Amino acid sequence: MRAGGYPLAFPAFTWEVRANDRNYHMQFKKKFAFCLTKKKYAGNAIKTAKYNIFTFLPLNLYEQFHRMANVYFVFVILLQTFPEISTLPWYTLLFPLSCLLTIRGLRDLIDDIGRHQSDRNINSRPCEILFCWQKWRDICVGDIVRLRKESFVPADMLLLCSSEPSSLCYVETADIDGETNLKFRQALLVTHQELVSEEIMAAFDGRVTCEEPNSRMHSFTGTLEWRGETYSLDSEKILLRGCKIRNTDVCYGLVIYAGFDSKIMRNCGKIKRKKTKLDRMMDRLVIIIFLVLLVTSLGLAVASGFWARMFQEKHSYLSALYKRTTPAQQAFFNFWGFTILLSIIIPILEVIRDQYLTPCPCFFINWDLEMYYAVKDIPAKARSTSLNDQLGQIEYIFSDKTGTLTQNVMSFKKCCINGTIYGNFSWTQGSGLTWSHHGEKKLDFCDATLLEAARRDSDPVLREFLRLLALCHTVMVEEKDQLVYQAASPDEEALVLAARNLGYVFLARTQDTITISELGVKRTYKVLAMLDFNSDRKRMSVLVRDPQGTIRLYTKGADTVILERLQRRGPNETFTEMALDRFAEETLRTLCLASKEVSEVEYSVWSRRHREASILLQDRARELDKLYEEMEQNLQLLGATAIEDKLQDGVPETIQLLKLGNIKVWVLTGDKQETAMNIGYACKLLTDDMEILEEKEIRSQPCVLSPKDKILHTGEVLKEKGWLWQRLACCRATGSQEQGSLVEKAFVDLATSCQAVICCRVTPKQKALIVELVKKHKKAITLAIGDGANDVNMIKTADIGVGISGLEGMQAVQCSDYALAQFSYLQRLLLVHGRWAYLRICKFLRYFFYKTFAGLMAQVWFAFHSGFTAQPLYEGWFLALYNIFYTAYPVLSVGLLEQDVSAKKSLEFPELYVIGQQDELFNYRVFGITLLHGVSTSLASFYIALWAFEDHVGSKVVGDYESFAVTVATSALLSFILDTKFWTALSFLMVTASLLLFCFFSFLTQSIDAFRIAPAIFRFPGEITRGSPWPGLGVSYLVGHLFITTSQSCCLEF
Repeated sequence: MRAGGYPLAFPAFTWEVRANDRNYHMQFKKKFAFCLTKKKYAGNAIKTAKYNIFTFLPLNLYEQFHRMANVYFVFVILLQTFPEISTLPWYTLLFPLSCLLTIRGLRDLIDDIGRHQSDRNINSRPCEILFCWQKWRDICVGDIVRLRKESFVPADMLLLCSSEPSSLCYVETADIDGETNLKFRQALLVTHQELVSEEIMAAFDGRVTCEEPNSRMHSFTGTLEWRGETYSLDSEKILLRGCKIRNTDVCYGLVIYAGFDSKIMRNCGKIKRKKTKLDRMMDRLVIIIFLVLLVTSLGLAVASGFWARMFQEKHSYLSALYKRTTPAQQAFFNFWGFTILLSIIIPILEVIRDQYLTPCPCFFINWDLEMYYAVKDIPAKARSTSLNDQLGQIEYIFSDKTGTLTQNVMSFKKCCINGTIYGNFSWTQGSGLTWSHHGEKKLDFCDATLLEAARRDSDPVLREFLRLLALCHTVMVEEKDQLVYQAASPDEEALVLAARNLGYVFLARTQDTITISELGVKRTYKVLAMLDFNSDRKRMSVLVRDPQGTIRLYTKGADTVILERLQRRGPNETFTEMALDRFAEETLRTLCLASKEVSEVEYSVWSRRHREASILLQDRARELDKLYEEMEQNLQLLGATAIEDKLQDGVPETIQLLKLGNIKVWVLTGDKQETAMNIGYACKLLTDDMEILEEKEIRSQPCVLSPKDKILHTGEVLKEKGWLWQRLACCRATGSQEQGSLVEKAFVDLATSCQAVICCRVTPKQKALIVELVKKHKKAITLAIGDGANDVNMIKTADIGVGISGLEGMQAVQCSDYALAQFSYLQRLLLVHGRWAYLRICKFLRYFFYKTFAGLMAQVWFAFHSGFTAQPLYEGWFLALYNIFYTAYPVLSVGLLEQDVSAKKSLEFPELYVIGQQDELFNYRVFGITLLHGVSTSLASFYIALWAFEDHVGSKVVGDYESFAVTVATSALLSFILDTKFWTALSFLMVTASLLLFCFFSFLTQSIDAFRIAPAIFRFPGEITRGSPWPGLGVSYLVGHLFITTSQSCCLEF
């Protein structure tokens, strides 16, 4: 972006579309790989499926082997192909890898079959191309398509004309941005007037020059050249693919972008995956474990070399067996052997966690009836599957105000007109107004004084004030049994309704006119120009010619931008400023209204420059903004409006609970400071016993610094009368000027030392910058919550974004990680689901590391008793099935269902949330304790079993290697498989299933029949069936479990 907020201009506008000329477009090619070329203008058929019957297997395997865990699997399997270093049977790692690849592959296949069906259905939709019925896939750039009511737009098209007056076309964009309110698009006046028949439409030969295909949904710049004239094109004349035609019988469009060149398809790119704090820690831990594995293997390999040297020296009569290998070679081979032997832990953990554990908490959130908003039938929705545990570690919440803390249901409450305040209204149906015949049923309030003044029509300022409310907006109107207004925002609807209730009724809009009824008299105004609203301008204007021929500019916007553009500042202006402050103190949303008369000469010059700027291809937005700025000067203030937006239910209680959970709440709003402060008090973000620190605009190089200014320049926390300044109530973000990193850090240090911060007068970009500052300087986990398009940047910047399904469309929800209907549901999302998810993933990680170290470290202790030869202790099938069947289910049950307290208790004691913020349940210290616990368990399982199997003489004494191995394996398995604190029916079934699977597969793999069929694969024949390990198992398990329980208690206490 450029400094002024304008998008970077393209070097050239090279996309040229000629109507009804397919041959012209087919001749152009473009390179896409090496010397290969393809058509420049894409067809309209889309393909979102990734595979076909021939490419599924190779492509899916290629994608799966982009995961480092799977690559590591294959690396170890390749090592096993060398007989000199292979210590495990080939199936030990190949079997679990095959299972995981198959499960993931089947899931991908099912998803892709669904994509194939969706593509087929979309590409086969019927449409009319040059008035002949064909399929969507047959559409080409330059075709003219006829669309009918309730049909979807098949490609990005230039609207040429429609059956509606002035070629208006009403569209619903729910499939694009989630917004259900109707929007209108309007064709050029020349195409509306000239393209009046199918024959003329078929002969249309206009040429469109515009920007190359891009992903900017709300931006389009181009021109139409036809019959020697050039006409300006913008996004208001474009029908986007995916829109639905509503309330318009027929319309015609010229295809500009088709298929994958359309804007909605250009926005279907890969989403950047957010990584949680635990994800980043696990990445480092996996590397550490791998390095420890290598060091352990190296140590054991060196020991094997020394042992081989000592053995050869002591048993020289066996030298013939070692004449081909030296101790160094033996150590080298054993290093790789131990690497294979100890390698099972690393890949399995990541795969199980990513594929099975992280998606499941999303279902609990989606199914939670306590977060279901029955009024509008909106459930909670987890849109991201990988961030659930981070919901339990939030330290800062950044919240929008309007529509997030408030209901976004606007009600016109007060106004100040020509130095007079009208308010405390009470509308009544029987007001006796003659203009109520339009069917108005919703009357918000009634002030007898204002009604009488409007009826008399003697105050020209009041007349212009109400006329502005009826003219200066983008509201669309439908006339059914009564007038129905379709507004882009609740603010505009409230203002238009207020004007209607006071006798100035908005009736209709065409391409260049607006018709209103003024106290029962219908008047039509010619629209000369619309000066659009945006977040930088903070205002909108309409330039109209009234029925008497006078040209007037009507402007409404924020007080900060309107007051500085006034022609003079007299008593009325001063009184209006005081009224604005008073309205803000009552938590009302305010706007200033102004107008001016424009001379014919001034308009003639400005209109010519406006037309020249509107057909520019380069820097069009910048030049138009300059012209708007010139026109919106020397205004006459008419007055101010005050709109009420009530708090949502449960907001004060939710903020109180979050504060008790040590979560700091910041409110970022574009409202005035007084409005923001009073909302803060209303929602209990601020209380009367708090010290309020207000900071006005900060200059980069002030001459004299007050004590409060020094805080921001030095970062020191101010103490006054022994009290710490704990609340920074309002921080006015005014900055377009660059701030140094020192000032940034000073601001963040001051703000984060407070428990509540309210930033007012902030733009959408500044909201995101504030979130970024806290992440940058505090390394804290942040959550942003909002409901509108102006909150999207903030939501994307935060670690976790939450969208409110409100009245300002669904753009915030579509860009969010979680969607809620009410702000109050945030307490349950964080304090219950977030804390549980964090608890479960931490318990899962501890449990997984513990059971892995407890089960597999026995291989290391066995090396001390096998001459460091890298001989495996366990049977190959035990290792192959260990992580897939024997231990996966209990670990998953803990990761899915474990909880320390109920949901009710979690909300009663929000202080429990602190453990996630402080990383108490899983950190490097906890990992070290888990490692020690697992090592102690393996020592107990191994050496107690070894003691039980000491060599004795007698026919009933067993001491063979196979029995010993089965005893150690079973003892270790039982030791941690029963380590569950929160028992449910599912966890009981999973533990039982693991034990049954262990017994079942042990009988299968250790049967005599299996040995006879494949003696190289089934190497422990009859071990379980003859019952030899059970006496030793009983002794080793009882003694070992007592030791393990004691060591676990010591570890937890430590």
